[in-house]
Amino acid sequence: MMPTCPLCASADTAHYHRDARREYHCCRRCALVFVPPAFRLGPEEERAVYDRHENSPDDPGYRRFLSRLFDPLQARLARGTSGLDFGAGPGPTLSVMFEEAGHPMAIYDPFFAPDASVLEGEYDFITATEVAEHLFAPGEELTRLAGLLRPGGWLGLMTKRVTDHAAFARWHYILDPTHVSFFSEATFRWLAESLSMSVEFPAADVVLLHKGG
Repeated sequence: MMPTCPLCASADTAHYHRDARREYHCCRRCALVFVPPAFRLGPEEERAVYDRHENSPDDPGYRRFLSRLFDPLQARLARGTSGLDFGAGPGPTLSVMFEEAGHPMAIYDPFFAPDASVLEGEYDFITATEVAEHLFAPGEELTRLAGLLRPGGWLGLMTKRVTDHAAFARWHYILDPTHVSFFSEATFRWLAESLSMSVEFPAADVVLLHKGG
C-alpha cells in the first residue's frame, strides 16, 4: 500500500524517487513530495542533527539569508504588530530582526524553546524559516499555525521548492536526513486554497500566505 499524504491525507500517492538511503512519494492531489514514515529519523537522531547548527543573530550572513523572508513580510506589516517565530532553532535570529523593527515576538521550537503555551495565543504574523521541510505532519502543523493568525494575518514560510522530477533527483536539499516534506508552487497553491488564504511567492524559497478579514 502507498503511504497517505501527510499534507492533505489523500491516499492517492505514487512512488516519485529513490536514492541510496530513502524513498520519496508524491501526492497526486496536492503535489507534496514526502518521505514515508519508515525512512524518518527518530527524535534523538533528529536532535543530533539540529545541535550541529551554528546560527546566530551576530552572523551577518545568516541575517542576509533570513532577509529574503524578513524584507517582503515586514513591508506588509503595520507598525507594532506582533508575531511568532515557529521553529526558531538553537539560535533564534529572525525574531530578533523583527523585534529590532518594532514587532514584539514569541518563539517556539519543539527542541530548543518548547513552551507550548505560545501556541495558544493569537498573532498578526507567523514565520517558519527552513521548517516546513522538517514537518512529519505538515497538514496538521500548518493548519494549526493558520488558526493562530488574527484576521488579516500573514504566514511567512521559507523552504526550497520542488521544480521538476529531474531536478529533484540531483537536488542537494534531499540529502539532509531531517528533510522529509518538499513543497512546490502547486502544493502551496493547494494549501492556500484549503486554508482560504491568498498566496504570494516573493522569492524562490519564500512564500507568504495571507488570511482575509
